[in-house]
Amino acid sequence: MVEKVIPIRLDEGKGQMPSIPGQLVAAHALTKDTRGRPLRDLRISVTDRCNFRCTYCMPKEIFDKNYPYLSHHELLSFEEIARLTTIFASLGVEKIRLTGGEPLLRKNLEVLIEMLAKIRSTAGQPLDLTLTTNGSVLRKKAAALKAAGLHRLTISLDGLNDDIFKKMNDVDFPVTDVLDGIAAAQEVGFTNLKVNMVVKKGTNDQEIIAMAKHFKGSGITLRFIEFMDVGSSNGWDMSQVLPSKEVAARINEVFPIEPIEANYPGEVAQRWRYVDDSGEIGFISSVTQTFCHECTRARISTDGQLYLCLFANEGFDFKTLLRSDKSDLEIANAVMATWAGREDHYSEIRGSNTIDLKGIRKVEMSYIGG
Repeated sequence: MVEKVIPIRLDEGKGQMPSIPGQLVAAHALTKDTRGRPLRDLRISVTDRCNFRCTYCMPKEIFDKNYPYLSHHELLSFEEIARLTTIFASLGVEKIRLTGGEPLLRKNLEVLIEMLAKIRSTAGQPLDLTLTTNGSVLRKKAAALKAAGLHRLTISLDGLNDDIFKKMNDVDFPVTDVLDGIAAAQEVGFTNLKVNMVVKKGTNDQEIIAMAKHFKGSGITLRFIEFMDVGSSNGWDMSQVLPSKEVAARINEVFPIEPIEANYPGEVAQRWRYVDDSGEIGFISSVTQTFCHECTRARISTDGQLYLCLFANEGFDFKTLLRSDKSDLEIANAVMATWAGREDHYSEIRGSNTIDLKGIRKVEMSYIGG
């Protein structure tokens, strides 16, 4: 049983107030943090609600019927999200990922996507607009998402065996419905689909080969994610982490694979390909092979708090700035100042074993997106 904790969302609106420099400068894409990392990616959580209760993200013991989800007024509106995205794009952000919770539970999400699809990068190009979903309502939503201008989709799927998958999602949701959602995405023209599998040792690691076999040759990139200590409610234990190198070794015994170059600096997943040229797989190894040194990612919570790391315990309250009389330039300068002070490197600290991390409270994944 997971010990019940005080929900992180009770801290809503109490993040640090961003500092606006006294001397404003034009928005630019040159700002780097204290470790020399630029700002290029933004993940935006559009809802803190989800229809799954995955044990590694929103366990039932915490996220029950009494959990105090955000009210509609507390959420950033579509207009506020679009405004903030425009500001971030002026600062060099090129990739936007919509997350949750389950983002497709946000009513009329395709309207937001239409708004974001019109925003341009500093190079005058459309932003790389992506979305992560559990696939549960993708059959209903795929066509509208594509028509609205969404570029890419990532679907979470933690196994093909129904019993194992239902144990992971903890709401008795069948695998077939997720696979049908993936098929729907393909039918409406989505390409470059990715499927993410969180591997929890002793729970679903027996599904690794089955998943590899199913998606091999499908044109869909399967990525294996190490079970991470995100938030404070998922009962994380290092003994439940199956290192990516062991996952790769298991696959290589059945389907020979070899590493390939990253698509771009700061790419989270390590890329591999099948030797027989039947596709690509990836490994996200933030526990055993940290990538803090090249992380270019910021996160906006459902209620407009800016988080500089997935493992952060406090954000910066940009919702208050958005709902004030501050100009876009003032907010842009606040973002630049906040990013310039960033020194987050939690995964490296965890791996060093030099600091006792027990008892450190971290923001929940459902609040800022994975």
